[in-house]
Amino acid sequence: MALRLGGSGRTEPMFVTRRAYLRAPRLNDWPAWAELRHASRDFLMPWEPAWAPDALGRAAYRHRLRRLTRDESEDGGYAYFVFRRDDDALLGGITLSNLQRGTAQSATIGYWIGRPHAGQGYMTESLGALLDHAFGPLGMHRLEAACMPENTRSKKLLERCGFRQEGYARQYLRINGVWHDHLLFALLAGDYRAAADRLLGVTGVGR
Repeated sequence: MALRLGGSGRTEPMFVTRRAYLRAPRLNDWPAWAELRHASRDFLMPWEPAWAPDALGRAAYRHRLRRLTRDESEDGGYAYFVFRRDDDALLGGITLSNLQRGTAQSATIGYWIGRPHAGQGYMTESLGALLDHAFGPLGMHRLEAACMPENTRSKKLLERCGFRQEGYARQYLRINGVWHDHLLFALLAGDYRAAADRLLGVTGVGR
């Protein structure tokens, strides 16, 4: 179970894992966010939509925050930054988007991590915390994610957290200016609850 801590404003909720914590982005996070994204540009761009020329500017960041705030207020999506507990360093981000209520109760998972922090298990912990929240308080039934076939890091992350590959979508998303095929993954609430103990061991959430 992810530990939820108190705070103020739209920074709630905040989740704590063994080595990291998640909270909603704030305006004063912009310098750290821009610096990490800039330092990780070559690492991130092969897996993301094409970056606009002003993608890392303060105005673009403010626009992003306004959109995220609107999505959250409409229960359409939730976004969190991931920080290291030891020194509060920004590590990356994770999102729950395209929330569908009613008969679907589904959403889409997205995530990124800065180059200096990749391959150290931080995103595994963070995804575990988000899954715990999504299948708990948010009442999701199904979570979906997609990754390019050659993105082995992302594929292994999803598999570690219990996602199952369900399909292969041709030219599914336009990544870095080019339409790319994607592997389609999903995790159901029942699957997550059945594997909760194993997942807690993998992610360290709540420990």
